[in-house]
Amino acid sequence: MSKECQYISVHPDNPQPRLLQQVVDILQQDGVIAYPTESGYALGCLLDNAEGAKRIRTIRRLDENHELTLMCRDLSNLSEYAKVGNSQFRYLKSHLPGAYTFILPASREVPRRLQSPKRKTIGLRVTPNTVTNALLAYLDKPLLTASLILPGEELPMTDGWSIREELDHALDAVLDGGYSGHEPTTIIDFTEDEPILVRQGQGVFSE
Repeated sequence: MSKECQYISVHPDNPQPRLLQQVVDILQQDGVIAYPTESGYALGCLLDNAEGAKRIRTIRRLDENHELTLMCRDLSNLSEYAKVGNSQFRYLKSHLPGAYTFILPASREVPRRLQSPKRKTIGLRVTPNTVTNALLAYLDKPLLTASLILPGEELPMTDGWSIREELDHALDAVLDGGYSGHEPTTIIDFTEDEPILVRQGQGVFSE
C-alpha cells in the first residue's frame, strides 16, 4: 500500500456502499485502517495479513505476546473462530452485539500466530456500531483488531480527523463514522463453563 492515508468519511447511520467498497479494496491490498466501534476507534486489517498485524503492534507498541482481537460481523461468524458450547452460546447471544470482548478457546480457523501461545485462546467482539457492521458485511472473515490507544495514553481515540492528523504516515485509511464513545469494552474470560470478569467496562457483567 502507498503511504498516503485515505480519509473516507461516511454517514454514521447510513454508510454509503461506494465508500465502504473503497475501504474493502484497501483492506484486500493488505492495508491497515482505523475504524469506529462503540468503545472508541480501533485499528484493523484482514485476518490473514501477517504484516498488517505487525504494523498494528508497532503503532500500539505491543509485543508479540499481546493478543489481538477478532471483530466479527455476528454470532455465527464468531462461532467459526471459537469453540463455543451450548451454555456459552446462550450467554453470548444475550450479550452480543455489545460492548464486550470475550476470551474463548480458538478454533482451527484462527492462525496459530494469533492465539495465546500457552492457552490457545482468542479475543472476539461483535460491535453494535452501524458503520463497522456495514463494512464487515463486505468481508468473508473478521477484522484482526486492537483498540486505537496511542502509546502513553489510557483512552482510545474517538475522532476520525484527529486520527488522520496523528497517524497519517502509519495508516492506509481512516474510516470516519463520526464520534465514538471512549469507555472500553468489558472483557470476559469464557474459556471454562462459567464467565469470569477480567475488566469491567461499559458492558454490564452478569454471571
